[in-house]
Amino acid sequence: MPPPADIVKVAIEWPGAFPKLMEIDQKKPLSSIIKEVCDGWSLANHDQFALQHADSSNFYITEKVGKFCFGAFQLHERIQSSSMDAKLEALKDLANYSRDVTFAQEFINLDGISLLTQMVESGTERYQKLQKIMKPCFGDMLSFTLTAFVELMDHGIVSWDTFSVAFIKKIASYVNKFASDISILQRSLAILESMVLNSHDLYQKVAQEITIGQLIPHLQGTDQEIQTYTIAVINALFLKAPDDKRQEMANILAQKQLRSIILTHVIRAQRAINNEMAHQLYVLQVLTFNLLEDRMMTKMDPQDQAQRDIIFELRRIAFDAESEPNNSSGSMEKRKSMYTRDYKKLGFINHVNPAMDFTQTPPGMLALDNMLYFAKHHQDAYIRIVLENSSREDKHECPFGRSSIELTKMLCEILKVGELPSETCNDFHPMFFTHDRSFEEFFCICIQLLNKTWKEMRATSEDFNKVMQVVKEQIMRALTTKPSSLDQFKSKLQNLSYTEILKIRQSERMNQEDFQSRPILELKEKIQPEILELIKQQRLNRLVEGTCFRKLNSRRRQDKFWYCRLSPNHKVLHYGDLEESPQGEVPHDSLQDKLPVADIKAVVTGKDCPHMKEKGALKQNKEVLELAFSILYDSSGQLNFIAPDKHEYCVWTDGLNALLGKDMLSDLTRNDLDTLLSMEIKLRLLDLENIQIPDAPPPIPKEPSNYDFVYDCN
Repeated sequence: MPPPADIVKVAIEWPGAFPKLMEIDQKKPLSSIIKEVCDGWSLANHDQFALQHADSSNFYITEKVGKFCFGAFQLHERIQSSSMDAKLEALKDLANYSRDVTFAQEFINLDGISLLTQMVESGTERYQKLQKIMKPCFGDMLSFTLTAFVELMDHGIVSWDTFSVAFIKKIASYVNKFASDISILQRSLAILESMVLNSHDLYQKVAQEITIGQLIPHLQGTDQEIQTYTIAVINALFLKAPDDKRQEMANILAQKQLRSIILTHVIRAQRAINNEMAHQLYVLQVLTFNLLEDRMMTKMDPQDQAQRDIIFELRRIAFDAESEPNNSSGSMEKRKSMYTRDYKKLGFINHVNPAMDFTQTPPGMLALDNMLYFAKHHQDAYIRIVLENSSREDKHECPFGRSSIELTKMLCEILKVGELPSETCNDFHPMFFTHDRSFEEFFCICIQLLNKTWKEMRATSEDFNKVMQVVKEQIMRALTTKPSSLDQFKSKLQNLSYTEILKIRQSERMNQEDFQSRPILELKEKIQPEILELIKQQRLNRLVEGTCFRKLNSRRRQDKFWYCRLSPNHKVLHYGDLEESPQGEVPHDSLQDKLPVADIKAVVTGKDCPHMKEKGALKQNKEVLELAFSILYDSSGQLNFIAPDKHEYCVWTDGLNALLGKDMLSDLTRNDLDTLLSMEIKLRLLDLENIQIPDAPPPIPKEPSNYDFVYDCN
């Protein structure tokens, strides 16, 4: 007779003893099971023991989540051992077990964080005396200590504000002392970044202890992971710097030639850039461009003589005005008339007082800064554009002033100047790292493109908005190719003439041809349910394959991954934590947790997600909100997701809604439906090629006068 379903046989090991095969009743409380196991080996204090899975996960078994772990109490004792070998082995285990949140909570409850910080602050001096005779042991010990600390802090149980200046100084010193020890350097940089991102007080202390000059050498090495950690610390310092200090920091970065070092040793290094490095470069790009926000949101003061002098300088460079006439009343009138005429040629809307053109924000004074940069650094092109347009008919001239203002506003929108960097984006542009004044150079290329497109379109003043739309499309299409330099970007734009844009648009319209006749619409309506069922099956198949999700926090480097997939019978969601991002699918039996689909009450997205209602800069990020969704089950259970990208977000929300019998409403479903419907319609209409389909059915003819032509089959 087979044993009851609740009785399972489990092999249990204890160090120094033979393993035992024990029968465990799953209905019993976990504490009772552990007591039975301890009694079998005559172990006292069973409440200080737990069960540990024998594979590499080392997770707890707990009543709540069913995971495997090792007793925190024993490890807490072992890392205080006087034996260096025993201490090293204990710290190695601690670094491994600390990934589990249940273990972390237990160890922290034993004041484990304080123990680790004391070891870093004071204990390492004692170990350093032994460094000459046992250097590998010391390096490994410190590495495991810092790794455990990072893992424990990543769970968000302990506040970062609790750490002393002595601890910060020690961690900062490791950035210089252990440049050759990759693991120690990695952990030290990760801790510094987390301190800066999670505490304003710690930001100030870290900023006093670590300088850009100390970080730069780590970018000049060959280890991309260390380079990534280094840029992450720089980004954190940049992001958390007060507004009045941010420009000062940017000046220091320029003095230290950070841009050229990154270009040489990172972007143009002979290796591929991984996703995390791409993200950090994107963040640095965004933070650099955000320095323009102040000028972008500053209105021009028409009474400010220094600001007015910039407009005078634009006029002087364009028209090379002779020395000013004397101040007689007649000359004053003549001068005003001349200024008004020249300001009209420069393309300002307000010819009398052009300062009024710069009172709109955005782009504010940033537009005037760009115009002056163009006039001074690309003088020939500036003069050519101004004089070329001033010689045209009024309605055909491309107004340089108005164009510059609108173009600056457009470029700020494209580059999202003033917005916080996304936690999930890695869309950096190498060309912006090739010049110290990349935004200004970007403007100079685009203003010349605008003038060229204006001529190609033979535009008039009424076509201004149409020209701007075409120019934006040209810029966006060129940017998607990720040009490696500004010259390459300029070359891409040369190939995207107005004629080429028209060809591209026509081709896209043909590919997305929309049949609007009534018979076609009726055919679409008839086959749409079949197409929707096909899309539904594809979504469910993708859920069966599963997806690796990242547990996002304020520090991305020590990423936590977890995997979720649907069972082949579509009845259970399997999920569990991973040590690293997997290559391919993760088997169901290696995922520790299960959620029956029948228990799912609802699927919520965006701001309605429980993990998006928490406080913190990360949770307020717009792009993260767009990738967030949660499964609600039982009375208060929740499974929170942040999709790796928009495509996976749509796949999972569609699939989950399909499981719950709800409509699939994502943008991806709409696009797939349109594409598949269009393809199916075209396939079914192949036999009707070159035959015009009428909008209405043909009229029914009159009845014949007799039916003599009918053949009687009987």
